[in-house]
Amino acid sequence: MATDTTRPAADAAPAGPPSTAADRRHRDGASSADTAAPGAVLRWVLTQQRRSTVLWAVAVAAVSGIYASFYDLMDMGELEAIVGGMPEGLVAALGYDQLGSAAGYLESTIYALLGVVLLVVFAVSNGARLLAGIEEDGVLELEVSSATGRRQVVVERALALVVQVTVLVAVLSAVVASIVAVVDAEVAGTGLVAAGLGLWLFAVAIGSIALAAGAATGRRVVALGIGTGVAVVSYLADALAAIWEDGAWLEAVNPYSWYLAGSPLAEGIDVAGFTGLAVLIVVALTVAVASFERRDLGA
Repeated sequence: MATDTTRPAADAAPAGPPSTAADRRHRDGASSADTAAPGAVLRWVLTQQRRSTVLWAVAVAAVSGIYASFYDLMDMGELEAIVGGMPEGLVAALGYDQLGSAAGYLESTIYALLGVVLLVVFAVSNGARLLAGIEEDGVLELEVSSATGRRQVVVERALALVVQVTVLVAVLSAVVASIVAVVDAEVAGTGLVAAGLGLWLFAVAIGSIALAAGAATGRRVVALGIGTGVAVVSYLADALAAIWEDGAWLEAVNPYSWYLAGSPLAEGIDVAGFTGLAVLIVVALTVAVASFERRDLGA
């Protein structure tokens, strides 16, 4: 994937030395007239990463298309027999108890496993690179020393992540919806919308956590570790909640459970769970902006 090598064009150069201009923007919240045009950073990041976004979209389309098409080719009787021979706790943890229905199959294989893995890997790696990665490359300090305020840098780079995740989720949803229509599977359109929205919220939330960790530390490896750690622990906690008698509290505090516990593909939008993911995104991005504005870059 491409890494930013230069800064986006700005409307005007700072009036004083870079450190003075950066300090002034830090105090004024990057609201003075010397900031870059709105959207300049966003357009720059999307342009620089358009090739990698396209490649990720192709990968997401291929994986979701292959596994969605398998539903029409599988013998559901044999599949249910195989699942019936597995330990009950394992079946519940993996979500295989609903494999006999089209919605259950798609949710278990794509929305709960392969699709979410691809989206989370993309979101975490990109979230870690958007601030911490280019700071380690020595590019970010140049960007914020120009006519681009720190707040604008964080907000628009976060928006770039949101746009890219939106593209990938839209591709996945379009492929799944097309195959559902072709094989005449019994999956409601509202369920596809709900599952796509939940996947988008979960991926953006995990990516935002990685971005916030990078904004606070300036270390890409730390951002990758925290983002990946939250995703893995969340998945394991959801699996444990399904087999542990007292595991209900794990679902209540678990972003992965907020996404899937309500079975969005079959039941539609889970308002409480999706609201929890939206709040998590807002909190993570607020932390990213606040920590990045206060930190000494390159330290």
